[in-house]
Amino acid sequence: MAVHREILLLFILSIVLPFHTISHAHDGNTTGVTYDGRSLIINGKRELLFSGSIHYTRSTPEMWPDILDKARRGGLNVIQTYVFWNIHEPVEGKFNFEGNYDLVKFIKLIAEKKMYVTLRVGPFIQAEWNHGGLPYWLREKPNIIFRSYNSQFKHYMKKYVTMIVDMMKENKLFASQGGPIVLAQIENEYNHVQLAYDELGVQYVQWAANMAVGLGAGVPWIMCKQKDAPDPVINTCNGRHCGDTFTGPNKPYKPALWTENWTAQYRVFGDPPSQRAAEDIAFSVARFFSKNGSLVNYYMYHGGTNFGRTSAVFTTTRYYDEAPLDEFGLQREPKWGHLRDVHKALNLCKKPLLWGTPGTQVMGKGLEARFYEKPGTNICAAFLANNDTKNAQTINFRGREYLLPPRSISILPDCKTVVFNTETIVSQHNARNFVPSKVANNLKWKMSPETIPTVQQVPVNNKIPLELYSLLKDTTDYGWYTTSIELEKEDVSKRPDILPVLRIASLGHAILVFVNGEYIGTAHGSHEEKNFVFQGSVPFKAGVNDIALLGVLVGLPDSGAYMEHRFAGPRSVTILGLNTGTLDISKNGWGHQVGLQGEKVRVYTQGGSHRVDWSEIKEEKSALTWYKTYFDAPEGNDPVAVRMNGMGKGQIWVNGKSIGRYWMSYLSPLKLPTQSEYHIPRSFIKPSENLLVILEEENFTPEKVEILVVNRDTICSFITQYHPPNVKSWERKDKQFRAVVDDVKTGAHLRCPINKKMATIEFASFGDPSGVCGNYEHGKCHSSSETKKLVEQHCLGKENCSVPMDAFDNFKNECESKTLAIQAKCSD
Repeated sequence: MAVHREILLLFILSIVLPFHTISHAHDGNTTGVTYDGRSLIINGKRELLFSGSIHYTRSTPEMWPDILDKARRGGLNVIQTYVFWNIHEPVEGKFNFEGNYDLVKFIKLIAEKKMYVTLRVGPFIQAEWNHGGLPYWLREKPNIIFRSYNSQFKHYMKKYVTMIVDMMKENKLFASQGGPIVLAQIENEYNHVQLAYDELGVQYVQWAANMAVGLGAGVPWIMCKQKDAPDPVINTCNGRHCGDTFTGPNKPYKPALWTENWTAQYRVFGDPPSQRAAEDIAFSVARFFSKNGSLVNYYMYHGGTNFGRTSAVFTTTRYYDEAPLDEFGLQREPKWGHLRDVHKALNLCKKPLLWGTPGTQVMGKGLEARFYEKPGTNICAAFLANNDTKNAQTINFRGREYLLPPRSISILPDCKTVVFNTETIVSQHNARNFVPSKVANNLKWKMSPETIPTVQQVPVNNKIPLELYSLLKDTTDYGWYTTSIELEKEDVSKRPDILPVLRIASLGHAILVFVNGEYIGTAHGSHEEKNFVFQGSVPFKAGVNDIALLGVLVGLPDSGAYMEHRFAGPRSVTILGLNTGTLDISKNGWGHQVGLQGEKVRVYTQGGSHRVDWSEIKEEKSALTWYKTYFDAPEGNDPVAVRMNGMGKGQIWVNGKSIGRYWMSYLSPLKLPTQSEYHIPRSFIKPSENLLVILEEENFTPEKVEILVVNRDTICSFITQYHPPNVKSWERKDKQFRAVVDDVKTGAHLRCPINKKMATIEFASFGDPSGVCGNYEHGKCHSSSETKKLVEQHCLGKENCSVPMDAFDNFKNECESKTLAIQAKCSD
């Protein structure tokens, strides 16, 4: 046995060095948070902390209780959220903490659910959120430099952070006051940009830490991805594999905390789906805790929806849909269940992990055992790791043999019994279904074209086109640029097959081009390259030609240095192919208008919709058109979405509430839209006569748009004889690790969503089936009909069921691998 000296030294230091204490006496008991090199100590107790990022702004108050309940059932005891400055103070000095922006209500609800909170105050948060959370008005302060040792930025940052901390104090929400907030974060991943600010970056980090600590929150402050976090601020890790990539706390008396374990990847328009396997996440968590980690946070645990114009540049409305709870708050299986099981397994190891002496034993190439034990007691837990990504390995640990699947960790809470393996999923799987509503799709559409302005209506007010961010000031996505050009007969081509070309170079993000009121075309940049060039042939006429360009933003930047110096909009406009040569009209004199007429009259509201004329949809399609219809509330209680089939790009409103931006015409490399369905929260919907308004920027019409209900009623299990029994088969009670069932054995476990039962068994096979939930196939050898009958006996008509693997011992098949696949359909 080879004990790693550095781990042992860390353990010894964590005992002999004094605690960093932030607490006070409360009714005779210690209330608050302390920490040392091993863990946080909350209200006098060491804790293993399993946390999930859930942002109050990305769901509705009506959804919060269900989402938090599912998080708690998933084994979480901490919820992490950012605080979003630009939605709380959109106009300087005017604050909004109502509805889904009610931060205090959200935190109090977490406390009611008996969970802790990590509050990431920022105020820069990134979060794929518009402007990284910084309000636009901050950009216009003279001589300001964001996130630097700059007097203007420091003034407004301190003012805002102080306001948030004071608000939490007033509501007694910090742990030092008996509340749920156990950690607070200042700044966010600053190491990424610090070098760009040179010495001012170093000074800023020190100032930010001292400023935050000086506010007297009474809980530890953290800085994520900040190797030089000043004392007493704790530096933390963000990434997918912090058990291997984290260089560790910058002082031995600080605990190892993981603030972002990315459950997939956020998506931008033009992206294919993002994936991260449940097995990989579980492996990373087990690795981190086996190497002295004590807190992991999933970013995101529930991503939710970027309503309105809140998403950052090119980011989709749907946020981190591949998280354990999907956009609609439904459990994504097996990710939710597999992580629940790893939390249970680690909690069975809690006493050894928090109080045992660590050790490491190399078992062979790519094989190792990490363990924590107290000599002379039965307190012992082990983590057996196979780092070979291709081959299973058998190892002997303390006189027993263990089969380890490729790239997996087995967890042994008593150093003997495997209760969980990161690669073998015992929890159920499911598939998401988008089902057209039976009652909501009698949609009768009306249209109202947006007026295309001329230079007479929007007169010239600047020699060149103005920069788009500063023109719009984050009040709308849309800004008009108008000019006119007079051409002689001799200027215009006399051949109808050779037309002049209008070329527009833009700094981003998109543009719609109209000449003499007619739609010429559109072009756009991308998340990686905002710049683009529009080129389109134009039937210019002799005489005066009106040119109207609609500059379009798709969110503001959310990351990088010097964000206050980013720009967008047209920078040069030329006409090619005239008989007299190329004509540069960039300095021709331009008029500017902020927003669309439909936005100004709030055409997407019930009252505003009566301020414009509506007509039947015409065969000839026109760009930049408003469409409206009414629909009844979809049946049942499942989540609701609208599928934007047949549309291009634009925005959606339901009963005056913005669902966000859609973009169907921007295809991913898979030749599909990045996102087709858009979440409509149930709380936005009335029993009948719901107003649905769409602004379509391009020349598409909404006849194929449909209202959907969303469920995960297709549930599955896929296990082999090598899978361990469910981790719920064991417990640690009265200082003893023991089984809670008489006969611990492997089996399939299925559970329908609440208030639903298994109506049909759609697939059942014992042998060598393959596929994924919702799409299983029989293998070369299987016992199909017999398997289905047995599964139906165990499961049909039940909310949940278990099918033991040994029930198939008498089945006749010659498959080397005994695999059981079940697919059931749940129903009300």
